[in-house]
Amino acid sequence: MTAARSVEHAEHFESLERQAHAARLGMWVFLATEVLLFGAAFALFLTYQVQFSHAFRAGVAHNTKVLGSVNTAVLLLSSTLVACAVHALRRGDAKLAARLVGGTIALGLTFLVIKGIEYGKHFDEGIYPGGVGHYFTLHPIRGLAAFWTLYFGMTALHALHVTIGAGVLGVLLHAIVRGRLGRETAYRLEVGAIYWHLVDVIWIFLWPLFYLA
Repeated sequence: MTAARSVEHAEHFESLERQAHAARLGMWVFLATEVLLFGAAFALFLTYQVQFSHAFRAGVAHNTKVLGSVNTAVLLLSSTLVACAVHALRRGDAKLAARLVGGTIALGLTFLVIKGIEYGKHFDEGIYPGGVGHYFTLHPIRGLAAFWTLYFGMTALHALHVTIGAGVLGVLLHAIVRGRLGRETAYRLEVGAIYWHLVDVIWIFLWPLFYLA
């Protein structure tokens, strides 16, 4: 791993500190749009839950609580690792930061694998989005199709964000290894970590809605 090179700020910024501040602000503005997106989805879920409370209780009872809970632990651990990576890079320990970011990516991929296994289990049971499958013939509960459609839609949207987050962290990891990201530019990893924390927080809300409520 090469040593991080000295980095100049972009010409349109007065200093590297201003550039870092702009990067953080830009990420928070972007995250606000993400909150609006998922907020609308949560509002839709709660509306249907009130209308079809019995069906939603049946859906939650049938869901795979163990896999959902394991994935919660996986994401919480991944957020811890990426936060530690930011602190390590600020101290100038690029090797430790790279290992921690690599661990975060590995946990993100683990989350996706577990989610894929969970989807496969539901497909085997005849549960598909839109109320398609023999499960709904055996359980003709009004509103059950809405629960599973929201489940697949919202968790798939979240999984897409996990995939994007893992890709962003992969780019940052490559920059750390190549010495293009070090103590002076640790804010870039911080911005990536903020996005990853949002992915974690969203799942913290999805978990009780689809597995515990």
